[in-house]
Amino acid sequence: MNQQNDQAERPLQFVKVLSWSVMALILGSSLALSIFISKTAENALLKKQEQFGLLLAENLSHQVYTRFALPVMIRFGGISLSNEEQFKRLDQVVRSTIHSFKVHDLRIYSREGMVSYSLKSDELGTKGEDVDRVRQTYESATFNASIKENISKLAALFSLRHPRPGSIMLEAFYPLRAEQNLAVADDNPIMGILEFEQDITDEYMAVINLERLIVALSLLTSLVLFVVIMTLMRRAERLNMERVEEKERLERELHQQEKLAGMGRMVAGVAHEIRNPLGIICSSSELILKKARKEEHPHTRLIQAVHEEAKRLSRTVGEFLDYARPRQPALHDVDVGKVLDQVAVFLESECEKLGVTIDRLYHGDLTVQGDKDLLYRAFYNIVSNAMQAMDGGEISISAVGDNGAVHVTVTDSGPGFDAASLDKVRDPFFTTKDTGTGLGLAIVGSILESHGAEFRLGNDADGGARVDMIFPAG
Repeated sequence: MNQQNDQAERPLQFVKVLSWSVMALILGSSLALSIFISKTAENALLKKQEQFGLLLAENLSHQVYTRFALPVMIRFGGISLSNEEQFKRLDQVVRSTIHSFKVHDLRIYSREGMVSYSLKSDELGTKGEDVDRVRQTYESATFNASIKENISKLAALFSLRHPRPGSIMLEAFYPLRAEQNLAVADDNPIMGILEFEQDITDEYMAVINLERLIVALSLLTSLVLFVVIMTLMRRAERLNMERVEEKERLERELHQQEKLAGMGRMVAGVAHEIRNPLGIICSSSELILKKARKEEHPHTRLIQAVHEEAKRLSRTVGEFLDYARPRQPALHDVDVGKVLDQVAVFLESECEKLGVTIDRLYHGDLTVQGDKDLLYRAFYNIVSNAMQAMDGGEISISAVGDNGAVHVTVTDSGPGFDAASLDKVRDPFFTTKDTGTGLGLAIVGSILESHGAEFRLGNDADGGARVDMIFPAG
């Protein structure tokens, strides 16, 4: 049976492993896709910011030439930023042009990399920090930009606080040209190299928020898919275990039916060979016992022992017959409470000898469709077994009727069923008593099964054995 359970569970184990593998694959694919989408969005934003930077540089170049260079050349005949009036005029043009564009630093370099103009007056006349890029811009005569990050990508992604302004900067270099003839580059000489740093922290965080949303949705989707898969797996596992248990139950029933069929064939021969001679022995020993008692014969006790053993053997043969050839119940309306009362009254004298009390509690309509004699025997066996299992104590019998169904419960204050043998107590010939055939509970089960009733054996929460018999609604 254990081998069958292992074989039944093995496919589920494989499916579980496969489900976890698929889950890992889905999660990895979702994260990879979200990272790709996020990276694409980030590159698109940076490219867009570079285009805005280029437009700003071109506009600033145009404003410097038209509003500063030309007027100064006309008025002064040349440009000299050491002249305070010229410097103020250039500073006014630059500041009015970059207003509201979040430009933090701005410098204009000469060909040699010296700072000719800066928003910070203390930098004038000093050598720039990035002379190589200044020369590259002179040589290429094109716009080039890069991103300066004062905060790491992971820190920005997982931090709940918004980065400080200036954390992400766009650094750009652009050649300032004299606009004489825009159609020919050679006719537009480079006046200087413009460098500026623009704060794009808010725009960058907008991309970070988009990345967070994409990753969160990917994880949420994967989690929902995982929950759905695991729910389906658990349901499949539960259904599989129910099928396994149902199969085991059917196999037990089939095995029991095979035992019953074999017992029937055996008992037929036993009944034919033993029952008639045994009946003669019982009746003859009874007559001899009566005569011996009347005559006060010295061997009266021996004759009585023979008679008692013959009756016990007759009961044993009767139990074999009852189990092997169960009688079909003649169904009529039966009051379960009255049958239980008859059992209690019949066992009253034996209860007094053993120091056992029987408490009865009934509620509702206890009428069922059944065979009164068979039900009496089933209840008698249950209560009798409870009495024999105790060394004095209390037996509780309750019967509850609800919507046509009747639930009978018998509990005792004895040691209860042994957990190791609980699954075997209903098997034929299994007994824990020194005397007995082990057919009592098997016969009870057969009777209740013929009535369509459910038969449960177990231990009560407060100790002692518990037997539940549930009759369906008629």
